[in-house]
Amino acid sequence: MKPPTLVLSCLVCFLILAPSGALVQAQVIDPSNTLLSPIATESIGRSLLVEEVTTTWCPTCAEIDPYLKGVADSHGSRIAMVAYHPSDGEDAFQPPAAQHRIDRLGITHGGAIPSPTFFVEGKNPRSGTEAWGDVQRDILDLELTRQETSTLQFEVVRTEGGITARVLSLTNMNAEASNSQLTFLVLEHQKSVPSGFVNPGESTRDRVLVATAECELNSTIISTQLGLLNANVSEGCSNDFQITFEDMDEFSILLIHESTQEAIKDLDASLGTFGAVEFAYRSRVIPQSWPLASIALVLAAGAGIIAILPRKN
Repeated sequence: MKPPTLVLSCLVCFLILAPSGALVQAQVIDPSNTLLSPIATESIGRSLLVEEVTTTWCPTCAEIDPYLKGVADSHGSRIAMVAYHPSDGEDAFQPPAAQHRIDRLGITHGGAIPSPTFFVEGKNPRSGTEAWGDVQRDILDLELTRQETSTLQFEVVRTEGGITARVLSLTNMNAEASNSQLTFLVLEHQKSVPSGFVNPGESTRDRVLVATAECELNSTIISTQLGLLNANVSEGCSNDFQITFEDMDEFSILLIHESTQEAIKDLDASLGTFGAVEFAYRSRVIPQSWPLASIALVLAAGAGIIAILPRKN
């Protein structure tokens, strides 16, 4: 199955065009690493959060998801992508953590969110396969206009009880982040679609959110814990907030600094993040259908392709 030419062109351009004109490398740990010794992320926070509401039964989602996996394999630290599968009675996964995040988006955008729909930093819902050009523009626009971000760092280690992620620091906190929280999002890669469900796509789905926990900075309270073995904090959210989840073959962990749901509801706070950083434990393969020679040609023409893409009103 091939995506529309326009979509594929947008995807390839997005994979290789960064604000600096170079491909930025992200921290991706190969699954051959045992994780028996803690590995810390870089102390950063500029990754843009790209959230997708998707379903295993949706034909359009099945068409675009394999190519989004290529984006995830090649985006570097520019974006952090996560897929939410809703509790709709039809999806093959329906993790409570995903519905919790969809409900968060619904505070601003309403409860009827079709699949696939993309949000870049919680803004401008973009629905359908052809919307990816608009998603790309949203990312580029925010990269150009985003100013200060919080700086985050956490570490990951494998123990007898599972995989543990622990916050190491939160610094340079945005001045607007007075009613905020630190959120862990746990993503499973290549999650198998069980039999007995409508599935027009591949046998696996990528970037599936399976667990989350939220720690409110003002109160040092873990307000949400879904899909985890445990979550705890003693000294403070920005010092030792940690989660443990069941071991998986391949996974990613996102640490996000964002507004609390109460601030979004009561104070009209933004759905966007103040900072985000990702730890990826997965294999990383650039699709063979995009050889280096073709990438070089697209790099030369990329700006022109982006310029001629029509905007949707």
